[in-house]
Amino acid sequence: MTGPPPHPSPSPSPHPSHPEQPPVEAVLYEAGFPVDLLTEEQRLVLSELTPQELTLLLDVKNRLDAVGPEVQAHGEIAGGALF
Repeated sequence: MTGPPPHPSPSPSPHPSHPEQPPVEAVLYEAGFPVDLLTEEQRLVLSELTPQELTLLLDVKNRLDAVGPEVQAHGEIAGGALF
């Protein structure tokens, strides 16, 4: 006796120990990157970042942000002169 073929079970996540990661654009937006001002081509480049590249980009931004107020203060005190 034959019947309909059994329904295939859903395939497991390729990385069951790693929950679904948010899109790179969302991660960058949350980190303060003005992704809404980027072109579609620029967003495509960012969407293709590897996890290591994303980590590096966020690290560089954090370090720049850490010294940002000091650089901004110099610019205001010196009338916009950079040194």
